[in-house]
Amino acid sequence: MSTHRSPGFFNRQILLQATGESFKKLNPVLLVKNPVIFIVAIGALITSVVVFSDLLRGEFSSFNIQIATWLWFTVLFANFSEAMAESRGKAQADSLRKSRTQTRARKMEGKQEVQVYATDLRKGDIVICETGDIIPSDGEVMEGIASVDESAITGESAPVIRESGGDRSAVTGGTRVISDRILIRITAEQGDTFIDHMISLVEGARRKKTPNEIALSILLSGLSVIFLLAVVTLPAFFGYNLSASGMPGSQNLSVPVLIALLVCLIPTTIGGLLSAIGISGIDRLLQRNVIATSGRAIEAAGDIDVLLLDKTGTITLGNRMATNFIPAEGVKVEELADAAQLSSLSDETPEGRSIVVLAKEKFNIRGRDIKTLHATFIPFTAQTRMSGVDLVSESGRVRRIRKGSSESVRTFVQNNNGFFPQKIQNIVAELSGQGATPLVVAEDNRVLGVIHLKDVVKGGIRQRFAELRKMGIRTVMITGDNSLTAAAIAAEAGVDDFMAEARPEDKLKRIWQEQSKGHLVGMIGDGTNDAPALAQADIGIAMNSGTQAAREAGNMIDLDSNPTKLIEVVEVGKQLLMTRGSLTTFSIANDVAKYFAIIPAIAVSLYSGRAVAGPLSSLNIMNLGSPESAILSAVIFNAIIIILLVPLALKGVRYRPVSSNNALIRNLLFFGLGGLVAPFAGIKLIDLLINL
Repeated sequence: MSTHRSPGFFNRQILLQATGESFKKLNPVLLVKNPVIFIVAIGALITSVVVFSDLLRGEFSSFNIQIATWLWFTVLFANFSEAMAESRGKAQADSLRKSRTQTRARKMEGKQEVQVYATDLRKGDIVICETGDIIPSDGEVMEGIASVDESAITGESAPVIRESGGDRSAVTGGTRVISDRILIRITAEQGDTFIDHMISLVEGARRKKTPNEIALSILLSGLSVIFLLAVVTLPAFFGYNLSASGMPGSQNLSVPVLIALLVCLIPTTIGGLLSAIGISGIDRLLQRNVIATSGRAIEAAGDIDVLLLDKTGTITLGNRMATNFIPAEGVKVEELADAAQLSSLSDETPEGRSIVVLAKEKFNIRGRDIKTLHATFIPFTAQTRMSGVDLVSESGRVRRIRKGSSESVRTFVQNNNGFFPQKIQNIVAELSGQGATPLVVAEDNRVLGVIHLKDVVKGGIRQRFAELRKMGIRTVMITGDNSLTAAAIAAEAGVDDFMAEARPEDKLKRIWQEQSKGHLVGMIGDGTNDAPALAQADIGIAMNSGTQAAREAGNMIDLDSNPTKLIEVVEVGKQLLMTRGSLTTFSIANDVAKYFAIIPAIAVSLYSGRAVAGPLSSLNIMNLGSPESAILSAVIFNAIIIILLVPLALKGVRYRPVSSNNALIRNLLFFGLGGLVAPFAGIKLIDLLINL
């Protein structure tokens, strides 16, 4: 499977583009969308006004100039983190744009074919595409069947089949027909095609804040208001203490100092990284060839606690495979394998091919040349429920080999004056009870044995489900099989629950039931009959190879059409939430540490009398050089830490399949303690450099 690779963090073109965008984002209309950084920008502006006002009066304050400079850097660095995430998306969007070719379409007007530009097509138009043609826009195959190269969209070079009237009728603009001829009805207006949506999403142009982001933004804004009120009242307290200690009021806290203090105390770190975290979530999902129609969908993927998975193609390989030959009494297993392979030489189904392969692997029985066998193959029909081959030897003797259901082969054998052994009947009953499919093989009036066909559970799927269980996610397998078969597959795969003989309305009902209990539900589907359930689920992943109805109903589209992708989507959603929670913890812990670094340092001279330091100097546990260097060091650290955390925000915190409680404890221990320690070390180091 090929995926869209994300550009590296230090790509020169992206860095230059992000730097330019950082300055463009100084536009107040854009800044106000991030309240925390908007407050920093207002503080930087006020400090700059104070600096210029001093210069006009002939006064010069190196301290104020440095404060203003680093405040602007803080705003620019916050803008840079968001611009970096967007630029990485735009780089991917540029590669997607290459798949949109300015081509001409063969539009049907009545019974006539007219050449028009693809950009002139409208929803409902009918177009013809033949070998070598680029499909001009999104649509559904109305007539015909063709092989389509979708590598421009999925990155997968293998062609796919698109045909009318089934669950594989949807085609995407920009892909190429490589064989045959199809008639397509356009289903999207220009500017609203699948490629257009992909480009807009990865660029972040239409990215809206998710509910959690909005809630966190409100929390950060509330904290900022609280700190603003605290900082505004500080001059009054300091004025009183200065007066009480016999010191002049001119030593009270200046406006630049108050602004610097406010910026250091409000959660600027997470405020500057919040948008980048959300955009990078879409980026990471795109790397897995999944397009989310909104950031809300990715966020919900991290919160779901019930997964509904279709059995076929998701949990199992999708086709029943031959796993064993069980001979009848008195029959050699090699004879059974030889007859089974002969009866399957013209069988192009996956089951038939697996029988040929199994005979070759186990007994080195090579496939024979059909022409030299003088063979007449008997195709499978719903009426006979068996298939086989008639072989004519050189002497003229006819060997009639049949394989099929036990009842059909029983009738065939008995009609040829043979008998059906009880042992074979017992084997058939035992395999059926295990959820397997037994095929009985007979030659003329003699039963040779049984072919054991079973759904093969995908390798590693049991471990994946165990990981989901650790995260508190319950898995439910959905299948149309009977209860015995469903129970056997469910036990082998390790799912928590299963639904047997499920119809489309049963899926929808199960989702309602789970949601009514307060669960968030995810599911996957590709057919029109899956559309209601995809729309109802909190996370609905539609296969790109599926119908237009399914793609419109889901809030995610898997470009690879790989049903197991749902598990990866959950992991990306969990990683997004973990990253946001980890950096929020780190940011708030930072603010606490900076409080203890700055407040004692600026209050060190209070009540000092004739001494250099007053009694409050004992609170200056970091032993910072001076109030000015303490404030400047904190402001510099506050700006630099945003840049240092940009790679982590874009890449995401390393994902581990653990429970929410364990994740919370890990966050508090690693990012909480790290957030407390880092400012002490960083501010002290910067203070030493400044005082040098």
